[in-house]
Amino acid sequence: MSRTSTALSPDHSSLFQFLPIGAYRSSAAGDMVSANPALVRMNGYEDEATMLAEVNRRQSDWYVLPGQRSHFHRLLARDGFVRGLVSEVVRPVDGVRRWVSENAHSVCDAAGRLMYYEGTVEDITAQVEAQDALARSEQQLRLLTAQIPGMVFVVHVTPDGQRSYRFVSPGVRDIYGFGPEDLMRDPMLMARYRHPEDSDLLHHNMGNIFSGDTNIQDEYRVVLPGGRIKWLMRRSTMVCEDESGQVRVGLLLDITDRKQAEIALRESEAVWKLALDSAGDGVWDWNLSTNVEYVSPRFKAMYGFAADEELDWSRELDARTHPDDLSKRLADRAAHFDGRERVYRNERRIRCRDGNWKWVLSRGMVISRDDGGRPVRMVGTHTDISQLKAAEAHQRELESLLRESQKMEAIGTLAGGVAHDFNNLLAVILGNLELAREDVGPEHVAQESLEEIHRAALRARELVQQILAFSRRQPQELQRQLLRPLVEQSLRLLRSLLPAGVRVNTLLSARELPVLADATQIQQVLMNLCANAWQSMDQQPGEITVEIGETEVDATQALQLDHIAPGSYACLSVADNGTGMDEDTRRRIFEPFFTTKGPGSGTGLGLSVVHGIVKAHCGAIRVLSAQGKGSRFDIYLPLASETGAAEPPRQEKPAAPAEGSGQGRHIVYVDDYEAMVFLVSRLLGKHGFRVSTFVSGGDALAWWRGTQEPVDLWVTDQNMPDLSGVELARSVRTLRPQQRVAIVSGHVNEQLLQEADAAGVEAVLGKQDNMDALADAVHRLLARSPG
Repeated sequence: MSRTSTALSPDHSSLFQFLPIGAYRSSAAGDMVSANPALVRMNGYEDEATMLAEVNRRQSDWYVLPGQRSHFHRLLARDGFVRGLVSEVVRPVDGVRRWVSENAHSVCDAAGRLMYYEGTVEDITAQVEAQDALARSEQQLRLLTAQIPGMVFVVHVTPDGQRSYRFVSPGVRDIYGFGPEDLMRDPMLMARYRHPEDSDLLHHNMGNIFSGDTNIQDEYRVVLPGGRIKWLMRRSTMVCEDESGQVRVGLLLDITDRKQAEIALRESEAVWKLALDSAGDGVWDWNLSTNVEYVSPRFKAMYGFAADEELDWSRELDARTHPDDLSKRLADRAAHFDGRERVYRNERRIRCRDGNWKWVLSRGMVISRDDGGRPVRMVGTHTDISQLKAAEAHQRELESLLRESQKMEAIGTLAGGVAHDFNNLLAVILGNLELAREDVGPEHVAQESLEEIHRAALRARELVQQILAFSRRQPQELQRQLLRPLVEQSLRLLRSLLPAGVRVNTLLSARELPVLADATQIQQVLMNLCANAWQSMDQQPGEITVEIGETEVDATQALQLDHIAPGSYACLSVADNGTGMDEDTRRRIFEPFFTTKGPGSGTGLGLSVVHGIVKAHCGAIRVLSAQGKGSRFDIYLPLASETGAAEPPRQEKPAAPAEGSGQGRHIVYVDDYEAMVFLVSRLLGKHGFRVSTFVSGGDALAWWRGTQEPVDLWVTDQNMPDLSGVELARSVRTLRPQQRVAIVSGHVNEQLLQEADAAGVEAVLGKQDNMDALADAVHRLLARSPG
């Protein structure tokens, strides 16, 4: 009988070894017989031999998604190959999760008999994580761009010019008449509206983006259904690039009105055809020989002057030009006078008669020179581009916020992980502290010090819980809540964050003041207002006063408070003795991105967020402020009726179980944190339980397979590196289907409850406040009937 060889030929062996992605060959029976260095490194092994031995010994499923391995085999059996199968996998060596793309095919001899399998595995974790980050930012992008004029877009452009839109703002509907979803579904939809005469220009500019020009700007026409023509201006910039192409952020504005004005001016006499090369609101004609300048009535009105006023306009506008822009204006004009620039073009800020600044685009041309080539006459226009500059500023702010959101996402994830680990440390400290106090006896001299440690640890745990609550992202959930406890909890966290010299005074009503509120959002309102208060003190000592009380709002007051409904309200007030605000600032404080702080000192979103949360709670905000006299913010929240959503019942702390009440029942406890295992073992032992403990789900399962010893209850932590609590419970009950299992988790959610129920878990317990509470939970589980 002949044997089929799975060895690689010398040529193929060299290629196999130096492939940058993972590659392998498996026998017809499914055993892996070779793996290249890239695949060995990807799986965390030191050498090929170790990896082959482990993989063939374990025969484990490394896919996170249940059934993915079977799906892989079905494709291979049906088609003889698998191409580009993307999966999330877990490395057996260390439990690290990665995303991979797999290709495989079967190799048969001339008679069609299967000889072996070959395949490749490529680590695409970076690409998948980048896609996830982009998806998370899209929601923020959608909210921010709703207020920006025109169409804001994020588009991916391949080297051959193919587009796929990642985001399109609602402004596209005002320009084209179709919605964002239409363009994202059909990326070439806008191209079908292009004016035929402008197609070459657009193709030329699109080609430039891969020639080193990261920023593009162009103006072109589109023809809408019915024959209507619009002029559009497009600006975009590259934000990242890889071999697949570029991701660009851009802005599309309707400039039809300006373009129509340009065309009308070009159709006038020859002088104005030259002068009005681009549209503008004001026209000027300057005789350089006499220094007399004619300006149109609209030019004067642009800056607040009367139509009959006559001034030395050249000197007047130079004097009104922003100091930072004057040198550029003079340089641009000199370049045109000297013939270095065909057309004079300058953007600058000009102070109007009322003191406000306008961004102005000035364009013109010398139409007459003397025999020596010196300019004699120049004509041109002034165009108010303030709105365009505001849109550009919004675009820059948007790009900055996108980058900041990714950074804050990473910081939030890190903070949540640190807080979770710190909670575990505090649980061990508090549990051992209870045991120590019992060990030394109530009269021991160390009891006073132990009590101080206990108070400090409780304070630390409380702070961690509040940090976790504030970092949580979840939909608004209005429940009937008492306002005072929410305020008190926020103030405890706030006091640890305020700088030295800032004192917080409280005037809190003794009445219950129930409101329908999202607790986390109301706490965010208070935190934002207090942060705004101490920032207004310019790093000087000061006072913040927080007050809550009940007030009646009549019909007249309701109209003044943004038309809220008359009735009974809880009023939450935050007052400070900072610098205060003038009337203009007070009118704009709730505008997104408006800030009086310097660059890098704030996004201008804090009070905008407060305003949005209060409106969502059917409330209102009143602001009282004057320069030098501080500020006061009054938040009105409707009092909840007796028929409102039920307030969660207050639970009395259960009495600690009596020592020895476990009656020798056998408990298996599994947790990868050794200090917690030691503590729980002591605690449950103190209550009369017989406890078997393990710091690994794999070790516990190995013991379970080799013993017939009865166990009254398994208690396992959910988050462990080798096996999760649900996975361990499933394996335990596979061996003994009637075995009772409970899971402990610091983050109980609907997904965990569903998975636990499917695995036959009897109860999912939240992390207990103290160790006696865990013992009580075990007693209650054992006291009730199984199932």
